[in-house]
Amino acid sequence: MYHLIRPLLFKFAPEDIHHFVTTVLRAANKVPGVAALQKSAFHLNDSRLEREVFGLKFKNPVGLGAGFDKNAELVKELANFGFGFIEIGTVTPLPQPGNDLPRMFRLPKDEGLINRMGFNNKGAEVAAGHLRYLKRNGLIIGGNIGKNKLTPNENAVNDYIKCFDALFDVVDYFVVNVSSPNTPGLRALQEKEPLKHILHTLQQRNSKDGVSRPILLKIAPDLTNDQLDDIIEIVKETGIAGVIATNTTIGRDGLVSPAKLTSETGGLSGKPLTKRSTEVIRYLSEKSGKAFPIVGVGGIHTPEDAIEKLDAGASLIQVYTGFIYQGPAIVKQINRGLLRAGKA
Repeated sequence: MYHLIRPLLFKFAPEDIHHFVTTVLRAANKVPGVAALQKSAFHLNDSRLEREVFGLKFKNPVGLGAGFDKNAELVKELANFGFGFIEIGTVTPLPQPGNDLPRMFRLPKDEGLINRMGFNNKGAEVAAGHLRYLKRNGLIIGGNIGKNKLTPNENAVNDYIKCFDALFDVVDYFVVNVSSPNTPGLRALQEKEPLKHILHTLQQRNSKDGVSRPILLKIAPDLTNDQLDDIIEIVKETGIAGVIATNTTIGRDGLVSPAKLTSETGGLSGKPLTKRSTEVIRYLSEKSGKAFPIVGVGGIHTPEDAIEKLDAGASLIQVYTGFIYQGPAIVKQINRGLLRAGKA
């Protein structure tokens, strides 16, 4: 059904159709019985799919990556599609509008997206408010945190602290985002010393009434092997829970879409990222001796893509662009594929 209506949806600007679809989804879920119908259509409940990773129990290993629900406004509705976990954000301490429109571009011939959103969000406190009274029903929720555009890098740690404190009581794990290409200077925080400072600082605050949260680091696919070696060292030294590999890429190799689209600045996601994200996962897993969990993300559009990530060393996976191109059935399709392949 989705593949029949997708050509119509793709006639509209990506952000416009995103707002339209999420508005319809929110309204539909207020109609009695709709949520139950969604769950019956899209959920696949099987104990073999359950995973325990960094101390948390996931109903299945397929999550929704950050960026789709920046302000935690649709967690309940999105959960009806069968996700094992949902990551909200990226949130920043203060609200910010993000970059100028247009800032998202589809590359249908490549099954990809280019975005330069720029951490547009309503602020960490607003997201926390949306999550405070949410009924979880076993759903794991992650909080992806970043710095405001106008915050200089030397003060970035303070922004991460503010987001961490605001969300601590309402999320199950945190993701430190220093790898988006769409906030000027942000990727410089992936360098060894500033990154260690941020992670050490958050780890020192990571306890409240005896409770701590797993902290993950989201990294770019454009890092060299030497930089990935530094990431392994930093994860071990700071004691954070794991890594999300990977964010979007600034590379444009191998694209077949028109230059008018491929020349747009921003991060590229989707199928063009499949190979590189898997390479990064495999490198981190093998070089570290599987010392920490990895969440695999980047170009997962089919069960085979998901299995490839898991075989490379990922413990969990996330979809985003694949969700847009393949539709809401992707979660159930992947989980079915994992069961058939004996990967559950």
